[in-house]
Amino acid sequence: MESSAVGTELSTMLSQLLDDAEIHGLHRLSGGASRETWRFEADGRPLILQRQRAGDERDMLIEAGVVRAAGRGGAPVPALLDARRRDDGMAFMILEAIDGETIARKILRDDDFADARSRLVGDFGTALARIHALDVATISGLQQTDQVQYYTDVLDGLGQPHPVLELVRNWLIDTRPPAGRATLVHGDFRLGNMIVGRDGLRAVIDWELAHLGDPMEDLGWLCVKAWRFGATPPVAGLGRYDELFAAYEEAGGAPVDPVVVHWWEVLGTWKWAVMCILQASVHLTGAARSHELAAIGRRVCENEYDLFAALEGHW
Repeated sequence: MESSAVGTELSTMLSQLLDDAEIHGLHRLSGGASRETWRFEADGRPLILQRQRAGDERDMLIEAGVVRAAGRGGAPVPALLDARRRDDGMAFMILEAIDGETIARKILRDDDFADARSRLVGDFGTALARIHALDVATISGLQQTDQVQYYTDVLDGLGQPHPVLELVRNWLIDTRPPAGRATLVHGDFRLGNMIVGRDGLRAVIDWELAHLGDPMEDLGWLCVKAWRFGATPPVAGLGRYDELFAAYEEAGGAPVDPVVVHWWEVLGTWKWAVMCILQASVHLTGAARSHELAAIGRRVCENEYDLFAALEGHW
């Protein structure tokens, strides 16, 4: 639990930044390892404060620039009120608070979201088309990385033999599609990083992995089996590939080649498997003891199975 001194300090800072607004209800929300998330009201308006933790190598000001550009381009994102760097070098941003659900299990199963489920695939396709249409020249700090090489280096550095992942890595290299135009890529576009209401998609959040890349990466990642959370339909557990592709193209997205999206879906599954190994190693080496990290490590075999299933008939 945060001390009252921390809360008082934050309230004072927020009031000063927001034109001496009265700050009420400041409380800490659950958040990732790289940031703190707080909710509060400023003169009755619900807002969110996100602060980078010390040691996080990503620059939150780049993320803030992405959110600002996405909002101007018509993508569904929370309004960005302010973003600055603290004295310790870490950044923070203040965002509009948007009501809705982010927990995938509830979105996929609860009766409250029955109507939303019928339209979410279309909402996702439309949102991605708008994201990929943004002028990347207006966003500073975006980088482009060869993900096959990057995660190969990560896997090799872990020093563990995983023949399935090495086999699939070779398939990815041999079948790599020609490079398309580089656009803004969200990098983690899936349930869990969406705010959903009864009316459908309300906002795309968690832009910390945004980068330059092939726009088909976002479509493929959305279809990775792990992000279906136990449901059967291939697009986020909600609908069909053709529904997503049609909505994306209708909203102005580039023509979709299903073969290319499949390649990115396989890469996403392979990448997630490597990430599972990496997170487990953090626990096993004692760097950070965590039941959650250990449990994630046990999902490597699931991803290996999913890779074989995804590549059936493609070898």
